[in-house]
Amino acid sequence: MADFPEHSKTLAGPRFLPKHIPEKGLWPNAKVLSKSAGEVIPTMPLLKLALPFVVAAALLTVHPIGQNLAPYIPTPDDVVDRMLSFAKVTRDDVVFDLGCGDGRIPIAAARKYGARGVGLDIDPKLVELATSNAKAAGVDRLVQFHLQNVLEADVSSATVVTLYLLSSSNERLRPMLTRQLKPGARIVSHAFSMGRDWPADAIDQFVSARGDEVTLYLWKIR
Repeated sequence: MADFPEHSKTLAGPRFLPKHIPEKGLWPNAKVLSKSAGEVIPTMPLLKLALPFVVAAALLTVHPIGQNLAPYIPTPDDVVDRMLSFAKVTRDDVVFDLGCGDGRIPIAAARKYGARGVGLDIDPKLVELATSNAKAAGVDRLVQFHLQNVLEADVSSATVVTLYLLSSSNERLRPMLTRQLKPGARIVSHAFSMGRDWPADAIDQFVSARGDEVTLYLWKIR
């Protein structure tokens, strides 16, 4: 088993889950209404009025172990590859993904580079899914996933940190990252900066496989 830092909050061993990786936050086997929102909502005027507030509340949901720093939207696989390449990941790295979702970034780092990976998330279902995905990919000896509020995490063993959070969340993480990470560590953020007073050391802009304009930010700890 790979030598990982100790974490106090872990889940029980993985149980079988479908291998399908959800997109846009949809879970496998999720029930979907046959009618569109445009067909259903006009028949429920009160719900239509309340919908913006319901969506806002969902994005600000507070989990038992911490605040949600961003809605769950998986990073496309080609963008994951670009993030890891941008950070120049090697087999000697320990890649921490803060807000790991289904685990695709640490899993890709392990599969492509042989790097060790740690994923942290406050959603127990996503942590369980990530653990199952790592086992299905055959890299469960290299990666681990933990139920953890990233604002309270110990990331001192990381040599690469990956993020897909909001700019305001990145700024909240900045003091922890600059305090804990050792010189030479790299931080890569998909789409969001760390604020004006900490400009990125490098920026990578490209068009993704599905036609999206993507910006990656890279910082190096000195």
